[in-house]
Amino acid sequence: MDPSIYALVLDTLNRATSQDTEILKPAEKKLQEWEIEPGFYSVLLDILSNHSIDINVRWLAVMCFKNGVDRYWRKNAPNAITDEEKQKLRQGLLNTNILNEPITQIATQQAVLISKIARLDCPAHWPNLVPDLVGALKAPQPLVQHRSLLIFHHLVKALASKRLLGDRKVFQELTNSVFAFILNLWHENTELFLRHIQEGAATELITEHLEKALLCLRILRKLTVFGFKKAHESQDAVAFLNVVFDRAKTSLECRKLLKGRGIYPLELCEKFIIHLTKVALGVLGHHPFSYVPLIRPSLEFALYYCFTEQGMALIYERFTIQCLNIVKGILQCAEYRLPKGVEPVREPLTLQAHQAKMEVLDQNTVCHMCRHLVTHYFVLSADDLALWDAEPESFATDEAGESWKYSLRPCTEALFMELFQFRNVLAPELVRLLASLQQRPILPDDLPSILKKDAIYNAVGLAAFDLYDDVDFDEWFTNVLSQELKIKDNNYRIIRRRVCQLIGQWCGVRASQSLRPAMYEALLEPLSRPDEDAAVKLAAAEALRSTIDDFNFDVEQFAPYAPHAIAALYELLVESEECDTKMHVLHVVSYIMERCGASVARGGGTGALFAYLPQLWSHAASAAHNMLRAAALATTVHLLKALGECPLSIRPWILSVVNESTRLTEPAHVYLLEDALELWLAILETSHTSDPVLLQLADNLYPILGKCMKLSNFVI
Repeated sequence: MDPSIYALVLDTLNRATSQDTEILKPAEKKLQEWEIEPGFYSVLLDILSNHSIDINVRWLAVMCFKNGVDRYWRKNAPNAITDEEKQKLRQGLLNTNILNEPITQIATQQAVLISKIARLDCPAHWPNLVPDLVGALKAPQPLVQHRSLLIFHHLVKALASKRLLGDRKVFQELTNSVFAFILNLWHENTELFLRHIQEGAATELITEHLEKALLCLRILRKLTVFGFKKAHESQDAVAFLNVVFDRAKTSLECRKLLKGRGIYPLELCEKFIIHLTKVALGVLGHHPFSYVPLIRPSLEFALYYCFTEQGMALIYERFTIQCLNIVKGILQCAEYRLPKGVEPVREPLTLQAHQAKMEVLDQNTVCHMCRHLVTHYFVLSADDLALWDAEPESFATDEAGESWKYSLRPCTEALFMELFQFRNVLAPELVRLLASLQQRPILPDDLPSILKKDAIYNAVGLAAFDLYDDVDFDEWFTNVLSQELKIKDNNYRIIRRRVCQLIGQWCGVRASQSLRPAMYEALLEPLSRPDEDAAVKLAAAEALRSTIDDFNFDVEQFAPYAPHAIAALYELLVESEECDTKMHVLHVVSYIMERCGASVARGGGTGALFAYLPQLWSHAASAAHNMLRAAALATTVHLLKALGECPLSIRPWILSVVNESTRLTEPAHVYLLEDALELWLAILETSHTSDPVLLQLADNLYPILGKCMKLSNFVI
C-alpha cells in the first residue's frame, strides 16, 4: 500500500470509530480488506505515532496493528508481511514518539504489540531491541524511562513464556546481561517512593516512582524465576531475594500512610507488595533449593502478619492469601521432606530445608496456627452471611469451589489440611476444640457461638481421615448431629448445612454400615422440607451424592429411600434459579440413577423428571449454558437405562435433542456430542421398533465418522 493513501486510511479509521453502524460497518470491512495489503501496517505505525490524532483513532490503529501481527507476521502465514516492511516496522516501533506516548492505555497496547513481534523475531531478526531499550531506560526523561520499562516488562514476559531449550538458553543470556541493571533501577525507585511516602511528598511524585518500581519488580520476577538454572548460584539473584521480605515489611508500613491519598497510589502499593510475595512463590515453585535460605524468614514473616494481632492490623485479604500460600508451598514441597525409612538423604539442602522448617514450626507454633485458622479464618464473616441471605445458591456454589490460590476461605482450608502432616500434634488439639463445644448448649440466638461451632465442625470435616482414631462418628452423629439437624431456627441453618457436609465427609471414613439408613433419613429431611434454606438443601444433596459414591455403598440398603430422594431432588431442581445449581443437582440425580436406577424405576419416581427435562433444556439453551445441557443429556441416559424403555411422551423430545446435539454445524456440539451419542445409543437399545425420525438421525452420523477419520489420520 502506497504511503500516499495515509489520509484515506486515517479517514477510514475515523469512520470505524463512529457510533453509527451504517458508517462503522463499511469502514471495518475496508480495514479488514487492507490487512493483507503491503504497506498497510507502516501507515498504521505512522498514525499511532502521531500524538495530535484523536485518541480513539490511534487506539484502533494499534489494535489493528496488533491483530495483524497475530495473523500475518509469521513467515509461513498466508499473505505474510514482507521482510522489507517488517524491518521498517521494527525500526519505527522504538522511535521517539512511541517512547514518549502520553496515553497510558495506548502505551500498554504498543508494549504488547512490540512484545508479540519480539517473541517471534528476538534476537535473531531484532538483535538491537534489548540494547536500544536499555539505552532508553537510561534516558533522563521520566516518561521515556517509564514507557521503556513498560515495553521491557512485556518483552520479558513474552520471552519467558517460550519453553523450548534453545529459547530458554536465550532468555538465560538475556537475564545475565540485564539483571544487575534492572535490580539497581528497582532499588533506586523503591527507595525513592518509600522515602517520598514517609516524608509526605506529593502524590504525583510517589506515583511516578511507585509505577517504575512495580514494573522493575515484575521484570525481576520473570528474570529470577525463568532466567536462571539455579537462582542461588547468582549473586545478584541472591541479593534480590534477600531483600524481598524486608521490602514487603517496609511497604506494608507505608501502605498505612497512603490511606487518604487516593485510590490509585494505594492500589499500586498493594500490587507492589503482592508482587514481592509472587517472587517468593515463583522461586519456591521453580527453584525450591534456591529458596532454602528463605524458608525461615518467610515462615516468620507469614506467622507474624497472618497469625498475630499486631501483624493482622497491617494486612489486606489478597496479601493474606499470598502469605498463607507461601506457608502451604513450603509444607507441600517434596524437596523439603526427608526420605521415609532408612533411605539416606542425598541432597544436603533437603536436610537443611527440613531443619529450618521444623525449627520454626515447633509444637506450640503449629497448635497456635491450627487454633487461629479454625477460630479466626474459618468463622463465617458478616459478608459471607450477607451473601448467603441475598444469594444462597451462589454462596453454596462458591463454597464448593477449589480456588485456593485466589480466595481466602479455600486458601485457609488448604493450608489447614497441609498442616495435618503434624497429625500427632494437631489431632488432640482439634479433639479438644470439639470437646469444648459440649460444655454448654448453644442457644439459637447466640450467633457468635453458632459461628464458632460451625468453624470447628468445618475443621473436623476437613481432617476426617486424620481423626479416624480420635472421633467416634457413630456416637457423635446419633447423639449430637442428628439432633442438631432438627433445630429449625434460622441461625441454626448454619449448623444444619455443616452437619450435612460432615455426613458427606465422614461417610467414607468412619461410619458403620448399620448407621447408613439413619444418615439417609437425616439428609432427606432437610432436602424434602419445603421451607428449608437453599444452601442447606444443596449441602444435603451433595452429601447424599458422597454417601452413594462411597466404596461401602449398599444398593439394597438405599433402595427404600431412592424414590424419595429422586422426588426431593426434582423439587430442588425446579426451585433452583441458577444454571450451575441445576447442573449440580442433575449430577446427584445421575449418581442415584446409575447406582440404583432399577429401584427408582420400580418406585415410579422418574415421571416428573422426564416431564421437566424439556423445560430445563430450553432454559439452558436460552442461557447458553451448554454444561447444563450436557448434564441434562447425561441424566436422560441414566433414566432410560434404569427404565429399560423410552416413554412415548418424552421420545420426540429425546430424538430432537439428539439430532440437535450431533449436528456438527451446531456450535454447541463441541460440548454436547459425547453425551448425545451416549443418549443416541441408549434410545436405540431401548427401542423395540424403528421409525422415520430415528432413522433420519443417521444423516448426522456420516460427518461425525468423517471427522473421526481425519483425527485418526492426524494421530497416525
